[in-house]
Amino acid sequence: MLDLVESSHISPVFVGRNAELTVLGEALSRADAGEPRALFMGGEAGVGKTRLIEEFLGRAAANGAVVARGGCVETGADALPYHPVSSALRSLRRQLGDELHAAVAGQEGELARLLPELGEMDRDRSETDGRARLFELTVRLLESLAADRTLVLALEDLHWADRSTRELLSYLLRALTDGRLLIVATYRADDLHRRHPLRPALAEYERLRTVTRFELSRFDRTEVRRQLAAIRGEAPTEQMLDRVFARSEGNAFFVEELACSIVEGSPGGISDSLRDLLLVRVEALPDEVQRVVRIAAEAGSEVEFRLLATVTGLAEDELIATLRTAVGVSVLQPAEEGESFRFRHALMREAVAGDLLPGERSSLSRRYAEALEADPTLVRNGERAGRLAGYWFGARDPAKALPAVIAAAGAARGRHAFAEQHQLLERALELWDDTPEELRCRTMRQAVDDGLSPAISPDASGDFVDLLAAISVAARLTGERERALAICKRALRMLEGEPLRAAWFWIERYQLMRDLSRSDGWDEITHAQELLKDLPPTVIHAEVLTFAAHWHTVHQPTPAAIETAREAVELCRLTGAEITGYTAQHTLAWLTMDSGDVEAGLQQARDICAQELRPGNVSVLLRGYGNLSTAYHGIGRYAEAVEVGENGSGLAERHGLPDVASFIDGNLAESLIQLGRWSDADDVLDRAIGRRGTSVRTHGQIAEQRAELALVRGEYDEARRQLAESDSWSGGTYPEPQHTLPMARVAIVLAAADGRILDVRTLLETAVGEAIAPGHQRYGWPLLYEAAAAESRARGLAVAEPGSKAAVERIRKAMHGQPDFVPVWAAQSLMIEAELLTAEGVDTTAHWTEAVAATEQLEGPVLLATARLRLAEALITQGGAGPRNAAGELLLQARAVAHELGAVPLETEITTLAGRARIPLRQGEDAAPAPVLGLTARELDVLRLVAAGRSNRKIAEELFISPKTASVHVSNIMAKLGASGRGEAAAIAHRLGVFDD
Repeated sequence: MLDLVESSHISPVFVGRNAELTVLGEALSRADAGEPRALFMGGEAGVGKTRLIEEFLGRAAANGAVVARGGCVETGADALPYHPVSSALRSLRRQLGDELHAAVAGQEGELARLLPELGEMDRDRSETDGRARLFELTVRLLESLAADRTLVLALEDLHWADRSTRELLSYLLRALTDGRLLIVATYRADDLHRRHPLRPALAEYERLRTVTRFELSRFDRTEVRRQLAAIRGEAPTEQMLDRVFARSEGNAFFVEELACSIVEGSPGGISDSLRDLLLVRVEALPDEVQRVVRIAAEAGSEVEFRLLATVTGLAEDELIATLRTAVGVSVLQPAEEGESFRFRHALMREAVAGDLLPGERSSLSRRYAEALEADPTLVRNGERAGRLAGYWFGARDPAKALPAVIAAAGAARGRHAFAEQHQLLERALELWDDTPEELRCRTMRQAVDDGLSPAISPDASGDFVDLLAAISVAARLTGERERALAICKRALRMLEGEPLRAAWFWIERYQLMRDLSRSDGWDEITHAQELLKDLPPTVIHAEVLTFAAHWHTVHQPTPAAIETAREAVELCRLTGAEITGYTAQHTLAWLTMDSGDVEAGLQQARDICAQELRPGNVSVLLRGYGNLSTAYHGIGRYAEAVEVGENGSGLAERHGLPDVASFIDGNLAESLIQLGRWSDADDVLDRAIGRRGTSVRTHGQIAEQRAELALVRGEYDEARRQLAESDSWSGGTYPEPQHTLPMARVAIVLAAADGRILDVRTLLETAVGEAIAPGHQRYGWPLLYEAAAAESRARGLAVAEPGSKAAVERIRKAMHGQPDFVPVWAAQSLMIEAELLTAEGVDTTAHWTEAVAATEQLEGPVLLATARLRLAEALITQGGAGPRNAAGELLLQARAVAHELGAVPLETEITTLAGRARIPLRQGEDAAPAPVLGLTARELDVLRLVAAGRSNRKIAEELFISPKTASVHVSNIMAKLGASGRGEAAAIAHRLGVFDD
């Protein structure tokens, strides 16, 4: 639009940053080779991120890349979702024209959510997977455009990014697997306070292999000298350099500001106040230019030329001349579009806006709002609702602001920007008391009709409680549970005498208290039931009964629970509570599986997951993916569990539901562990824990799976740490069997590894009591197996003998109450009985043979390797060449699995058994190493056990030889060493370094 000059105070020479340019160049080279890459560059405000990006993009473009820039906009209302991506796509549209339109052909209506210039958003299309499809179409578009050329997208100022942008970016980084694409993003590191939402997002991004993150440091004294020399056209004096370097502390922007003032001959007029420093250049402008700059500051990070013209009241030529002056001194600069302007540095805009008087700011906000209402085309369609809400809010006009804010919240919901929806609803709460009552009611009635607020009022009156309900749901879904709980408490205080609506908030409170692990939820359900007992059935009755059925499923899945679930399903049908009905059907499906009708229950669960996704039901249906995944896992169908979990996690993340995604990821990791995909499980757990909004219970679930991974790898200290972490999150005052039983299993394995058999027995008694809770067999069988294996390994130890018989009987008693109607449970039952018989000194070859045959039909490699190890041990004990050869084959198979997975404890046990039995595990392995001190290999084995204090009988048992043969070996050893007794023989061996430490 305009031909505007650059500031003479900006260095014409690019200074420093060689290391950073090298990193950027390497990433560009990898993108050129077809490997999508992403770089995240942080640095304090003014350190030179923008200048470095401009330099790099210029070089990339010179080498043939297509470059596009987009920046986040600071509006103060989090109301412009996807803005940087939209801006970058708009730039690509200008550069690629018809090619971009060809790439989006047929999808214009859906991609118009990101790029309104493509046409009207497709409002006729079903909301089945609106947000998910939007993200996927964006990936396809970028891959298509980057198929035959290198594409560089620069996304600036991510510290202002809305949540939807962060989530879209997260999806892009994972989903882009092909194409010559490089994404470079910048953010202000000094703005990232401890609770800033970008912090966990960056941690999540950085874990990806395709992502590099680095921080831009300040200039050193030499670089400041070069920058000043370039700006001034001559080398600075040492006095000037000292002054500028001391005040700027190497911040490139401040160096420019100070150099500017020194050039103008007023170094003494610079204040130590940052605001004064930033305002110096503005205050030096003519009054009319200052006026336009101040008006532009209140518009936000960027202001359109036509909007600015309307608000300033200046004619086009006059405004152009004014802007030319502001751009000439580097106060403003044209945005990439050429039709908008922004401050050269965000700090300067903040300083200018902060210098306005309160009345001046509200007056300017009103003028912007009125201009936008009069002509909505002054801003882009996708930004209109959010900008209008922000301006009316800034104008301090509640009657105008409340409807605008509610409308913007609805628009954010329509774009699946749920976090922004929550923030806007909170603004509505601020405005409520100052808005006329009739307008408030009318606004909220419309919000209920549009689905923005749940319909909890029988007459849909549209009052303050409806707003509280909307905020509570939005806060809960986006992970702000403390805020949601505070809203619930406030609503319940107001609803004395309104039992129906109070019951709804008690159920909302039930979900929150359970997620926060502050209650098992039964008190909340009881309160709700008591409030409703004399009222005719409604959708709220259906919700209460549904959650009661769910509570029984988790805590007391007795036969009565399935009847409650059936009643809940029917009541949902009668009252038209469709979404709640999905939850009731999930519960019924789970209970149906537990009752023994596995396939019928699975089909019910699959049918629910196949339902059409809409903004109102997405949370319920996607939680169903997590439930279906864990149902498959519980019956040993791990591959199917992984498939469902991966689909559900991706959908939940794309729909802006972080806790649902993390909950599903916890279940997904559990199945990946069983399949031996431990590296994938690590990645999934990292992803889950990195999401903001993950609930207390989900944190516990994630720590539980990390403990399991550490356990199978032999990282026992880490397992203990994660066990304590899981207990701190999900134990508490109201533990659930689905958490306490797996944690008890981990604790038992750790105690057994330490040789603490008495602790094993105590842990089992505490976890099981009289019997394992009904419906928890998926956790019960693995727990009982570890307890049985500990008893088997402890056989013969003096400390274990006194309580061994009682411990074995306790395990058998617990087994009798556990269903075994699916193959994995039946196999675990066989393995437990075999371990118990081993503990009793019975020949278990036949039992382990049956257990191996059963586990060979399953999907878990570790379970099969363990069964083969135990069968090999039984065969070796049996003696004879045939059993020994069969044992060798079993040990080779088991060791191959353990070695490949990195299952250190299992591999150690296998190699130890093979060594004791003199069975080679590698091709060419010598079963009889060269003698040491004249001792044979077998005599060394015996000496090692003599040194450990073993009797001849125990030596015979451990080495699978007879006691008489052990006695002969001991006598030979003492003769060869010239030892007078067993103790002296051991001392000689240790003194001469025969054994490792």
